[in-house]
Amino acid sequence: MRRWTRAVPTAFGALALAVILTGCNDKDSAAARPSSASSTAQEQTTFRLGQASPVQESTMQDSAGATYRVTPTKVVTGTEADIDNSGLEKDAKDGPQVPVFVWSTLTHESGKAMRVGDMDDDLVIKTSSGQRTRALIVLLGQAKWPNCPSFDSDKKLAAGQSEQICTAFLIPKGQRASAVELTQGYYKEPLEWPVKS
Repeated sequence: MRRWTRAVPTAFGALALAVILTGCNDKDSAAARPSSASSTAQEQTTFRLGQASPVQESTMQDSAGATYRVTPTKVVTGTEADIDNSGLEKDAKDGPQVPVFVWSTLTHESGKAMRVGDMDDDLVIKTSSGQRTRALIVLLGQAKWPNCPSFDSDKKLAAGQSEQICTAFLIPKGQRASAVELTQGYYKEPLEWPVKS
């Protein structure tokens, strides 16, 4: 009987020690593992031209929940002569400007069909001075650009379909396009594709 009463406290003591040490090891291993919050903060936001964006989710009512990717592939800066020959009316308050042409591939990943114009709507050009400009909106064929044909922004793509497009932006003369950006709302950093000069 005596051996039993001495063995029980010893067993409980060893068990308690094992629990304490396991708890210590668990804290160490938890410290070594990145938390989901810190790994989210380390998501990639800079890409090279030709590299697809992470999957984006549509915020448009008619295609809510649909997902897509944007892949800027080429950026070319035009000249003042391109503006003169485009048929676009110049606005004196904007000063001299030059066009920047961005070629992209838009890929519908899943969900409801999406308009092509909804997939490229968040593309922005960042200039060498840090200025950001959205795509030029041209109504009723007001401007024509060499080697950058207009596209049907109302065309719908189903899951698995892609469309290659060219989008025109205007930047002040003397600046250069330093990056293509894809805005992701107010709470996320924009995605960026640096443009090498």
